[in-house]
Amino acid sequence: MKVFAIGDLHLPGGDCKPMDVFGPHWERHFERIGEDWRARVRETDLVLLPGDLSWAMSLSAALPDLQAVGALPGVKLLLRGNHDYWWSSLSQLRAALPPGMHALQNDAFDAGACVVCGTRGWTLPISPESDAQDEKLYRRETLRLELSLQAAQRVAQGRPIVAMLHYPPLLPETLREGTAFSRLLSAYGVRRCVYGHLHGPSIRRGFAGEYGGVRYDLVSCDALGFRLLDVTP
Repeated sequence: MKVFAIGDLHLPGGDCKPMDVFGPHWERHFERIGEDWRARVRETDLVLLPGDLSWAMSLSAALPDLQAVGALPGVKLLLRGNHDYWWSSLSQLRAALPPGMHALQNDAFDAGACVVCGTRGWTLPISPESDAQDEKLYRRETLRLELSLQAAQRVAQGRPIVAMLHYPPLLPETLREGTAFSRLLSAYGVRRCVYGHLHGPSIRRGFAGEYGGVRYDLVSCDALGFRLLDVTP
């Protein structure tokens, strides 16, 4: 089994919202992702989707996008991003998902060859614009990540643990001291961590490499040139 990752698909959510307004490189982006996906992913492979799958505002509006992704090969594992407003009730979402598609929310998914855990994350409190609310949400997401890591550790039994967050858990300017997220990922022996959220010029702020024993990769789809990244641990 191989593990692939690609995030921030930003599918239209029924509103025909064109992504090429963000640049010509977004033209036909989902068709291009689909071509690469079908060429490389087998039905037994796992594809991690760390957030911002659809612009939809309700689950019913997101269903066509979920079904389009669900029709592609492999087992799909979803995480909520900051623009996934259609993701509200986890039980309703899980009941509506196509076969072979699963939702991860502060828990762990046993993929067989590895165990996947994660949470949405939040903006790292390193900016002068960060306020008390940002700090509160950062701490909340830290607790949720630890709950997910604990769930993964209970079932991993020596198998590799892979984590996914939507927000970056680490940035180049945090490498000296790390973050609450990175310290947890290292402490629980996570093998690989994927994240998204960064686009355009912000892609340069992403961190890719090993830190504290964990391999980090930015997998927002435009950062990957609209091709899936093999992150098999």
